[in-house]
Amino acid sequence: MSGLSHFDESGAAHMVDVSGKAETTRVAVAEGWVKTNPETLEIIRSGTAKKGDVIGIARLAGIMGAKRTADLIPLCHPLPIAKVAVDLTVDETLPGLRVTATVGTAGRTGVEMEALTAVTTACLTVYDMAKAVQKDMEIGGIRLLSKTGGKSGDWTAPAP
Repeated sequence: MSGLSHFDESGAAHMVDVSGKAETTRVAVAEGWVKTNPETLEIIRSGTAKKGDVIGIARLAGIMGAKRTADLIPLCHPLPIAKVAVDLTVDETLPGLRVTATVGTAGRTGVEMEALTAVTTACLTVYDMAKAVQKDMEIGGIRLLSKTGGKSGDWTAPAP
């Protein structure tokens, strides 16, 4: 299967062998957003949601998500994560929250999936914690912004 590393010559899915790769410092940054109505955003910002501190708990959930990526994505390698930073910022223009995750390791494979999982988990946690006041929130824009290290080198997403 041309260009798809998770398939062997016969087309069967397999975990990529990274044992021969050099260990390098690797960092990936991903982003996403949760769109709310202004009233829901104010409840989140003020910390008055019934379930508690939405932003703080979503940040922790994102960190936990990054650490559990190999348990969720079947062909992901378990990695020794060295850094996970998840930032949630209020964006009045959405309105809602913008989520950014930065994940780092020194290893033989990248942390793109960990950064994407961190963002997704944080966004889902915001939804879970605020769904009592708004069920039609939207989650979107989840994408890789950049990655450094490894055989393929550095990469940055084009501007949207």
